[in-house]
Amino acid sequence: MKQTSHVSRRDFLKRSAVLAGAAFAFPTIVPSSVFGQNAPSNRIAMGMVGMGQMMGGHFGHVLGRDDCQVLAVCDVVREKRESAKARTESLYAKKSGAGSYKGCDAYIEFERIMERKDIDAVVVVTPDHWHAPISNMAMRHGKDVYCQKPMTLTICEGRIMSDVQRQYGAVFQVGSQQRSERAFRKACEIVRNGWIGNVHTIYAGLGDFPPPQTLPEQPIPEGFDYDRWLGPTPWYPYNENRVKGSYGGGWRCFWDYGSRKNGDWGAHHFDIIQWALGMDHSGPVQFIPKGYNGNRYQTHIYADGTKVLRDHPDRKGHMIRFIGDKGEVCVSRGDKLDTIPVELKDRPFDVSDIKLYAVTRGHEDNWIECIKTRKPTICTAEIGHRTATICHLSGIAERLSRPLKWDPDKEQIIGDAEATRWMDRPRRAPYTYI
Repeated sequence: MKQTSHVSRRDFLKRSAVLAGAAFAFPTIVPSSVFGQNAPSNRIAMGMVGMGQMMGGHFGHVLGRDDCQVLAVCDVVREKRESAKARTESLYAKKSGAGSYKGCDAYIEFERIMERKDIDAVVVVTPDHWHAPISNMAMRHGKDVYCQKPMTLTICEGRIMSDVQRQYGAVFQVGSQQRSERAFRKACEIVRNGWIGNVHTIYAGLGDFPPPQTLPEQPIPEGFDYDRWLGPTPWYPYNENRVKGSYGGGWRCFWDYGSRKNGDWGAHHFDIIQWALGMDHSGPVQFIPKGYNGNRYQTHIYADGTKVLRDHPDRKGHMIRFIGDKGEVCVSRGDKLDTIPVELKDRPFDVSDIKLYAVTRGHEDNWIECIKTRKPTICTAEIGHRTATICHLSGIAERLSRPLKWDPDKEQIIGDAEATRWMDRPRRAPYTYI
């Protein structure tokens, strides 16, 4: 953890004790045994931004760790932020045995969290259009960041975020948690070591959302800052189907807030494909939308000719199928891994074989451990940017109904000025910062 964070947090806790007494000063007075071996001054102070359904697992995980402490929560919906505050304080009161705890603040504005010098790290689980502004502000204020996938709304945002991480030395984790699952890592190692020969075709199942709709205006619910939810995106009349959670569609159906299914499941599966092909710092060179000249499946192609086809039905019941000239590997969540030949999935590694980054616990745990060690996470901002770029370019090709050529070294669309303009988007005032 950063030494400057240690000092500021101790000062904050001392001031809190003076101002609010023993109940508020819970972090400084409980014995270390309450939180295992983690002294109060060494716990990682957290701010949680976006308290919707996707935050649920992350929030519970952080609350359950003895080496972390949630000091602030943020959401544009009053009920969500107040509920998160109450849950935090109730749990910490129970842990302390003191009967009460009043050390978690609830904010509408994430900027308030960034200003606090006593907060070390931020978890960002908002719709995609807010990922870059919040994460960049956090890193510029010296905080480490866990950001949900896809990392960005646009390609240009991704390049900025990766550069900001490098400039400020932040420990950054993109929420592409499949990298932290054993089966996906083993599948990538099988491909990287050439056990199925030269991979020429890959199928990835993303599914589909309903098309975007023009929605009738509804009254904005009390306690909901709709203008701030929209943030940098264009203004539309409020409708609950525009802003509801992403399970089953919701805001993910609209191009304004992401790349639809490419930004949803594509951000997971394309990430694994990048890892398997050794392309974490590069990417494909061509993107062909479904329907163009009779093309049956959305396709992107790497420089060596490897093709990735979206939603091809012949995935043998798996999320991703890698097809090589000497075999196959199919992989899904739930630790599901199948190979041809069958024995490949249990083949031991030789000392000369490539072994990929393996986490010892979970994806969030990897981030937290890296905060302590200052080592890179399994999915850094640069990795997340390269995967998100595939999501965005696939979406641009779909919207323009034509193929795109891409230079992954220069990060430029080749010979298409109209498509190039979609590498970034206008931002609605006053939310114009990145």
